[in-house]
Amino acid sequence: MASNLIRVSSSLVLVVLVALTVQIFYFSPIDPVLLDIKPVSLTIDNKLRESEDVCVDKEGTLYTATRDGWIKRLRRNKGNWENWKHMDSDTLIGITTAKEVGIIVCDVTKGLFKVTEKDGFSVLISQLNGCQLSVLNTKFDMQNWYLDVLEASSHGQVLKYNPTSNETVIFLNNVVAFANGVALSKDEDYLVACEIWKYRCIRHWLKGANKGITDVLIENLPGAPDNINLAPDGSFWIPLILLTSKGLEFVHKYKTTKHLVDSFPRLIVVNVATDGKIIREFDDADWKVITFVTSALEFEDHLYLGNLNCNFLG
Repeated sequence: MASNLIRVSSSLVLVVLVALTVQIFYFSPIDPVLLDIKPVSLTIDNKLRESEDVCVDKEGTLYTATRDGWIKRLRRNKGNWENWKHMDSDTLIGITTAKEVGIIVCDVTKGLFKVTEKDGFSVLISQLNGCQLSVLNTKFDMQNWYLDVLEASSHGQVLKYNPTSNETVIFLNNVVAFANGVALSKDEDYLVACEIWKYRCIRHWLKGANKGITDVLIENLPGAPDNINLAPDGSFWIPLILLTSKGLEFVHKYKTTKHLVDSFPRLIVVNVATDGKIIREFDDADWKVITFVTSALEFEDHLYLGNLNCNFLG
């Protein structure tokens, strides 16, 4: 009996080794060179703490929100980020420009704020129907976000805020699974929302013959879509969360691990057309510069990358 078990175990190990060998040497497209990875080279003044998102105003000034409560800005032709406005928070995430003046920033626990030179931070939304805006979805709270990932059901919401009336309503309810980034199309005839753990982006039509219909813009992405930004040509820039992080430098010390890892896709940003096709894709193949990219913004032929692993924007 024992000898039979040994033979079965040996056969199983052999099968696994053969499969790994095929994966590593047949599907890998690279001819690896061994590297001794040095610390990431930083840009500008290196004082950005987990700058997840980035936006730019009409004057070409870049803004980002950091986890130490700062809204920082980088003015055109200036060499350093400056501390602009501060609030007591370690949960600032998404940021965008307001239509008239100022910027809008999201605090995970406190709500949505408008920030201007004159007034600083002012609350736009902090509650909805008596509940804190920090509620992740209709079923799980922020402390149990991982349960939403595990269940993968459509408990997410899309809210619509009217700056004229200062009213907020639930626009889409129980439609999006673990909703993340959202963006309007160039003609504002539909909106796109990222379903991060379903590896897809859904589209909800606002105008035209399909008004009121929700369909899929793109699915089976090679990573989990985070934020989404409209490109000047009407396409979309979508960063992908990958299974990469600091501490994986050992990969570059062995040819076998380099072959194994490179045989799987490691894209960090994709440019998606209005028909759902990927136009362009970018990665940092050796993870030498940037990882965990969470946003991508195109401005004047440059693509600015927010992230949660580095203390600079890409």
